[in-house]
Amino acid sequence: MNWIILILAGFFETGFATCLGKAKESSGTTAAWWIAGFFVCLSISMYLLYRATQTLPIGTSYAVWTGIGAVGTVIVGIFVFKEPAHFWRLFFISTLICSIIGLKVVSH
Repeated sequence: MNWIILILAGFFETGFATCLGKAKESSGTTAAWWIAGFFVCLSISMYLLYRATQTLPIGTSYAVWTGIGAVGTVIVGIFVFKEPAHFWRLFFISTLICSIIGLKVVSH
């Protein structure tokens, strides 16, 4: 169950990074809503990370949390913000995904 909580925390990390990107593109009231979304996602992400670390090792939890956030943010960047998706970028993102899975496999 705590792995599911940790994965959700990583998704909310992607959410707060996405909100920052959208706030940067916006202005006025729209930017304020994106900033509010940032704080909501940040709060949820941190709380879920805290909950996951109650039974999972902190080093593994933090690495998986940041890894999911990084991978998710790159994917959102490619599809939402039209960032480049060249071979080497995708290659290194896939190695990060393999590392996250590896941490799950070797954790108790």
